[in-house]
Amino acid sequence: MLSVVRLCALGAAAYNSREDRGRRPRECASGNGGCVLSSQSSNSAEPIHYRSTNRRAPRATLDAALLQGQAVDRGLYLPERYPALEPAELAELRGRPYHEVALAVLRRYTVGVFDDATLAAMCRDAYDFDVPLERVAGRRYLMRLDRGPTASFKDFAARMMARWMGRLMRDQAGELTILTATSGDTGSAVACAYHGVAGVRVVVLFPPDEVSDRQRRQMTTIGGNVAAIGIDGKFDDCQAMVKRAFADPELGGIRLTSANSINIGRLLPQSVYYVYAYVNLADVAAGQRIVFCVPSGNFGDMMGGVIAGRMGLPIERIVIATNANDEVPRFLETGQYAPIVPSRVCISNAMNVGHPSNLARLVDVYGGAMDETGRIHEPPDLDAMRRDLYAVSISDEQTRATIRAAHERYGVVLEPHGAVGWAGLERYWNEEVGGGDEPLAVCLETAHPAKFPEEVRAATGVEPEVPPSLGGLERKPESYDRLPADYDAFRAWLRAHIG
Repeated sequence: MLSVVRLCALGAAAYNSREDRGRRPRECASGNGGCVLSSQSSNSAEPIHYRSTNRRAPRATLDAALLQGQAVDRGLYLPERYPALEPAELAELRGRPYHEVALAVLRRYTVGVFDDATLAAMCRDAYDFDVPLERVAGRRYLMRLDRGPTASFKDFAARMMARWMGRLMRDQAGELTILTATSGDTGSAVACAYHGVAGVRVVVLFPPDEVSDRQRRQMTTIGGNVAAIGIDGKFDDCQAMVKRAFADPELGGIRLTSANSINIGRLLPQSVYYVYAYVNLADVAAGQRIVFCVPSGNFGDMMGGVIAGRMGLPIERIVIATNANDEVPRFLETGQYAPIVPSRVCISNAMNVGHPSNLARLVDVYGGAMDETGRIHEPPDLDAMRRDLYAVSISDEQTRATIRAAHERYGVVLEPHGAVGWAGLERYWNEEVGGGDEPLAVCLETAHPAKFPEEVRAATGVEPEVPPSLGGLERKPESYDRLPADYDAFRAWLRAHIG
């Protein structure tokens, strides 16, 4: 049986880049023997630039990185520095509306691109829904990220990205085409967020056999500037086709970018809800540390937490909970990375990823270098990763049992992805916490139970209430194309419909 990787105190030896290797890590932010992942630089009015994980592309400004998506060397962008969130600033955010927390975090990255007044208006417009922090037991909480317009955590990033890109395209000629691959929720969130945005078209690739009925209908009933393509393959096939299109010189006449977690614009907004949970639950003045558990597939959500930690949020540990696609837990255990091909089909379908793009970013943060194929050119500091992260794989059987147990014990209704996360947190709790003091812990619930009514009903006997955002989908006409998992066929489709 796969042993659980044990990790502690985020960032004690996490480095900004491979050039940082061998340098003494910064002092711990706490004075009680533990370390937290801390900011590598002070705040500055100077714009932050972004560099590629493959390190062969010119650095980019935020607007360029947003509109380009993937770097020209096929790497992924990361900030060159992480602006600090000081304890006094965190304390002032307690009780503030979510959109104000978003402004406080994101304004550090938008210097020189959007002024504060413009960004504040974007935040108010994007985040007009609740972000419940639900106490389950003791000091364990669920953060429900399912109250947006598509009932998924992907709304948090997609809505902000759409506003950023829409504003940038107002000042530019021509049209921008967003290519995005989805294993479930990204496609619907992107399609909804960008629907009707002038100067932007959206093409969503998804595996029809591996998304729920409601997830599919959220993508295929929108129309307008949104086109959906069902790919007869896996999510990894969809993702590989999108990445290849970005680097294809034969598509040079089409201006392409991404809106899934390839794009740095997805990760920055996703760092905000970690800050929001912390300032509203923790004793900020005392520097209390917090554990986050993140159900993980393509690892963009988890990287949002890493970014928040690099900014100085006192994160004790990040619990990474995957489904049976356990390539990352095995990598952390053995030091050997092997993608799962084809990816394994699990009921937590949005996490059916056999080769997560954002692993290259995680490897980079810890001083290593991994290219887009998964080849490691320079190993990361695995000891530091094993101190910082706790990674575990949860089976479908365990997922269903967790849905049932959470409802019976706590009256909590989870869907499969949240159940993977909660099972991972319970494993961490039992094996790492034991009889000691309970740390403050938050598990991210990333989708609404009504997206997976069959699984919830079978495990609990409860019919999950359908939120307004999902109501009436069955009555809307669907429209989408089907293509084989063949890049040449996809390129021909792009030429015929966009080029």
